[in-house]
Amino acid sequence: MTRARMPRPHEVAAARCDPRLLRALGERQLDDAWRTRGVCQSVDPETFFPAPSEPADAAVALCRTCDVQGSCLAWALDVGDCHGVWGATTPRERRAMLVAWRGQVQRDGEPIEGGGPPVRDRLLTLIPVNTS
Repeated sequence: MTRARMPRPHEVAAARCDPRLLRALGERQLDDAWRTRGVCQSVDPETFFPAPSEPADAAVALCRTCDVQGSCLAWALDVGDCHGVWGATTPRERRAMLVAWRGQVQRDGEPIEGGGPPVRDRLLTLIPVNTS
């Protein structure tokens, strides 16, 4: 298994202008039941998790026809999921979007200047640790 590289600055700059990311920012937290209406519900899940050597074109094409594409991508970015196809994006595209996303979103959904920890990291700080 290869280790994913950090996105380059020009990739992050391009991600900030990506219409898919802008849609995800707009649709974030608007629809909790988005999964039940996704086009992916009628397709084999393996389609959305191709092997590293296989193209993800079929999954991305299906996602582009889906009405819940923005909510799906917002969820994947909120949890930091970098596997499979979510919201018509590949893992490589989402790595750059994730940097932009973290710079735009905080816990209550309002834009912030310096970014913040991902949702998963904030949740871990809320879990009490037993030190005895």
